[in-house]
Amino acid sequence: MSDTPAAVVEATARKSRRRWTRLLVVFAIMLVLLAVPWWTLLSAGTEWPTQVVVAGTLVFVVVFVALPAVTVLGHGRRRSDWAAVTGDVLLGAVWVLFVWSVLAAPLRLALLGVEDPARSRVVAATVVAVVVVLLVWGHVEAMRLPRTKHVDVTIERLGSGLDGLRVAVITDTHYGPINRTRWSTLVADRINEIDADVVCHVGDIADGTVAVREEQARPLASVRGRLARVYVTGNHEYISEADGWLAYMQSIGWDALHNRHIVVERDGDSIVVAGVDDATAGTSGAVGHGADLEAALDGADPALPVLLLAHQPKQVPTAVAAGVDLQLSGHTHGGQIWPFNFLVRLDQPAVHGLTRHGQRTQLYTSRGTGFWGPPFRVFAPSEITVLTLRCG
Repeated sequence: MSDTPAAVVEATARKSRRRWTRLLVVFAIMLVLLAVPWWTLLSAGTEWPTQVVVAGTLVFVVVFVALPAVTVLGHGRRRSDWAAVTGDVLLGAVWVLFVWSVLAAPLRLALLGVEDPARSRVVAATVVAVVVVLLVWGHVEAMRLPRTKHVDVTIERLGSGLDGLRVAVITDTHYGPINRTRWSTLVADRINEIDADVVCHVGDIADGTVAVREEQARPLASVRGRLARVYVTGNHEYISEADGWLAYMQSIGWDALHNRHIVVERDGDSIVVAGVDDATAGTSGAVGHGADLEAALDGADPALPVLLLAHQPKQVPTAVAAGVDLQLSGHTHGGQIWPFNFLVRLDQPAVHGLTRHGQRTQLYTSRGTGFWGPPFRVFAPSEITVLTLRCG
């Protein structure tokens, strides 16, 4: 039987092996991420004085030990905000330093005519300068009011009464350990200036529960949409409390589309606006959750065009099968810190922008309005998107 002492011991051993395997993988990745810049800055022919090498190596060791510690403390069960911010900043800085240490190879080749240690010191100084500039600029980009991006989308089944319907899209606000209440207010004010017909929040509203992040989310109550305000869950809601965020958004006047739809009408024509749970909902342990497009479209007129909110772009095959006209997604952040977008593309069918899937379905993937984790955006600017729907 599965509950025999031997079975319990074996199950415990398997969990322990998986835990140690994960830890080894994490430490191996960290070792690579830190070893490459250590070699570039301190060891690759630079011939720095011994005290410089020792001091620099000590900094790398401290980061190697501190990064996993503060990350677990910040994003684990205790959710210490100061630790989360410290870990996130370190993670972003280490990633950018690693990337540009690797990309320093062409500069090293270009300086073949220069003898070491001058050549290696020039390379090291250049890497440090580039990293500092990118981190400062990337932080400004992450914390600023997102730019407004305008996109026209032609939908063949759209009635003439809905031609020019404007849909404002925000997603991945990720209210979190850095208090961005003022930023949230500015985003709400910008959306109200747009005066859109439909306003959508496509998930990942916060990192934390309503009780912890409500102050930052509160400005969403002031957001206006001429015809509708709609919201769906993202994967981060299933890390904290999806039901709590669904109830909160409903309480401040948004339609929480938990596998359901509404119908938006204008000038005699209609469009179905549907929403499904995030792709991770079914395995999250949240009772009654799981992406169910069939349930979301239950009772909808099949002759009407469908606008679908689904947090992850990879939910689009289900939309194609159901004949959805336009799916709105976020999740990718456009990669957030280049060149992470190439890794995102391995998991998602699109990283940002408007793409076509199948004969009818179009997918718009937003780079996101906020940021997750490291407070940096490098070559992946945030956005508030205004989609203008046009008749085919």
